Amino acid sequence: MEAKRTPAKALRDASSVAGGTLSGARLLEPRPTLERPAPARDPHHDGSLERNPGTALDLDVVRALRVNRSAVERRAATIPTRRTVKKQWQAAWLLRAITCIDLTTLSGDDTPSNVLRLCAKARRPVRPDLLEALGVAQLNITVGAVCVYHRYVATAVEALRGTSIPVAAVSTGFPAGLSPLRERIAEIRASVDDGATEIDIVVTRAHVLRGEWNALYDEVAAFREACGDAHLKAILATGELATLTNVARASEVAMMAGADFIKTSTGKEPMNATLPYGVVMCRAIRAYEERTGYKVGFKPAGGIRAAKQALEYEYLMKEELGDRWLKPDLFRLGASALLTDIERQLEHFVTGRYSAAHRHPMV
Repeated sequence: MEAKRTPAKALRDASSVAGGTLSGARLLEPRPTLERPAPARDPHHDGSLERNPGTALDLDVVRALRVNRSAVERRAATIPTRRTVKKQWQAAWLLRAITCIDLTTLSGDDTPSNVLRLCAKARRPVRPDLLEALGVAQLNITVGAVCVYHRYVATAVEALRGTSIPVAAVSTGFPAGLSPLRERIAEIRASVDDGATEIDIVVTRAHVLRGEWNALYDEVAAFREACGDAHLKAILATGELATLTNVARASEVAMMAGADFIKTSTGKEPMNATLPYGVVMCRAIRAYEERTGYKVGFKPAGGIRAAKQALEYEYLMKEELGDRWLKPDLFRLGASALLTDIERQLEHFVTGRYSAAHRHPMV
């Protein structure tokens, strides 16, 4: 008879927890690691990572970009099947995904109490008994950031005081980005003044659709200047850019203008994050690093609700960009409901049973 599975032992057998690092020994090399943040170090904005300063706009590079849609779709279709993880390995990958979540509330009926509950969940994203059973209670696992409207930045900053969890603000007339430029810049500065250390801006889609690359570059560069030390995530709204070639070119221009991250979607478009968009954007990031030496982060957002989807985006990062992009300073998952499903999957690993979703409330 097979011995009763002990989840903590299973995870430890597959992993060595030393110095705050969770890593496997045999089945999958290399694996994502979970690192306990040192007191003086912010794991979300690693000081060892040189920030992308941007470059001059090179229209020759931008206009030379072409994307073969069928080839991208074929590549994207292989990502969920080329690499799969099960049991203790899956638990480790899901724990890593939690550390990269931008836990988000962007509803019209948001209230301060909703934001406070979201921040409480950000501090303790997984039930302590599950972490104890998994043998990782000492790792101080938190989400990557909390993302809110400008109105609630100060509320979130106060709720997260004493942690290293950043507050991200959606800005620049989110989600359409069609307010006057001076108002969008003022909104960025107001969010930074209130304590936001990450700003998720939206680009003017018309600049992309009309091929107005100088205008797009100037817009993102102005937003980057307004951010100061705050990190800028450029939302491209990929579902509204018509072609994958436009997605590639917009990614390139945003990085040239100094974006720290490029992000797929606002979550409000009919088509949000997809693996084909991810392939195109990750290859743009890789080409930019090869040309300039600067690393830029990637954030898929919109419609990412299932733990399986989180794993697929982790596979994408590992295969297209490498292990370095499996850390929160270069990879984020914009999501609201995702954490609930990840916690359910972890409970299933621990107990062998799925719990009801209402046992893992978000707000």
